[in-house]
Amino acid sequence: QVQLVESGGGLVQAGGSLRLSCAASGRTFSRYAMGWFRQAPGKEREFVAGISRSGDSTYYADSVKGRFTISRDNAKNTGYLQMTSLKPEDTAVYYCAVRPTDSYEYDYWGQGTQVTVSS
Repeated sequence: QVQLVESGGGLVQAGGSLRLSCAASGRTFSRYAMGWFRQAPGKEREFVAGISRSGDSTYYADSVKGRFTISRDNAKNTGYLQMTSLKPEDTAVYYCAVRPTDSYEYDYWGQGTQVTVSS
């Protein structure tokens, strides 16, 4: 079992920045790849960004490429999502999740943190 707790969400004006954190406990965080997802009201959950177990590979949805940066600190069992140049369409509940490196399915999810971007 891995427990994940997101933090850092809030209300920000368009053009602003936020950094989300994902604190992991339980099994060794460094054994898992990590991803961030989001779900806006009335929409399906979508992938935002992913990072490899070691942190040397990252990938992003086209909608956030160049604005968001995913990172992790395995020594602190924490992942991050730095969000800049935020837009109202980035408003959503953001979730972190982890998956074993030999699987494409994310097994463990946090409870989510709300990000609201005002215009």
